[in-house]
Amino acid sequence: MVNTTLTVDNPFDRVRTYSIGFDRMFDRLFDENVVTTNYPPYNIVKTSDEKYAIEIAIAGFSKNDIEIETEENTLVIKTSDKEEEDKNDVEYLHKGISARAFKRSFSLADDVVVKGATFENGLLIVDLERIIPEEKKPRKISIK
Repeated sequence: MVNTTLTVDNPFDRVRTYSIGFDRMFDRLFDENVVTTNYPPYNIVKTSDEKYAIEIAIAGFSKNDIEIETEENTLVIKTSDKEEEDKNDVEYLHKGISARAFKRSFSLADDVVVKGATFENGLLIVDLERIIPEEKKPRKISIK
């Protein structure tokens, strides 16, 4: 007997048959090269219908230690290793505040832009806004 059961490697393969132009989005969702880590802790906050903020707790760094860049719908926030600098200056009896280097990436939708960033009291806040171009807003189609 021949097995005709279809095995689905990617759960969105069936959805792809009904969608056009979403290939990059599905590829980004299931990118196997993404490394997940819990450091540094962060929040994603929806501040209004079209505005968001990413809050990242990065105690031990100054704003000069932080790099923020965007490239092809990806927001990358990274730092250099401060623990190496501290090893020569201070002897810690207990070190509970980590200042290790990190690189955290966030995938952004095509219509989300980074509006700015602030850093205060060890909390980095990156402001994002969803800007819908006129051609993507709902419109009526007249019938001829």
